[in-house]
Amino acid sequence: MLDLEIITPEKVLVKEQVDMVEAKGAYGEFGILPGHTQFLTAIEVGEIRYMKGGTTNYLATSGGYAEVIDDRVTILLDDAELAEEIDVEKAKREMEEAEKALKALAFDENQYKLMEMALFKAILKIEVASKRHL
Repeated sequence: MLDLEIITPEKVLVKEQVDMVEAKGAYGEFGILPGHTQFLTAIEVGEIRYMKGGTTNYLATSGGYAEVIDDRVTILLDDAELAEEIDVEKAKREMEEAEKALKALAFDENQYKLMEMALFKAILKIEVASKRHL
C-alpha cells in the first residue's frame, strides 16, 4: 500500500492508504505503485486518479508538485477539487464565460492565454465530475 497525502493551501484533501496513484506530470502521465523509486515531479493541470480496493477516485487540479519516498506519496497542489465536490453548473458557467471572452479577444492579447486556460480548467472539471461515484 501507498500512504497518499494530497494537500492544497486550504486543506488536506486526501490522507489515506491506496493501491495506486496516477497523474499528469511534467513529462507526461505517470503511475505509482508500492515499491516505486524515489521521484519528484511537477504536476500539470489535469486529472489525478487514485485507486483503493478496486475503486477509482478522481480529482481535478490546476497543478503543483508530487514527491514519492518509501511508499509515501505527497502531492502539493495549487488548487484541486474532488470529483464529488465539483459544482458542474458553476463549471459550465465558467466555460461559457471563457468561450465568450475568447471570441472577443485577439490571439496575441495577454488575456487570451488566461482565458484559454480558464476554458481548459472548466472543461476538465466537467469531465472529472462525470466520473464521480453516484
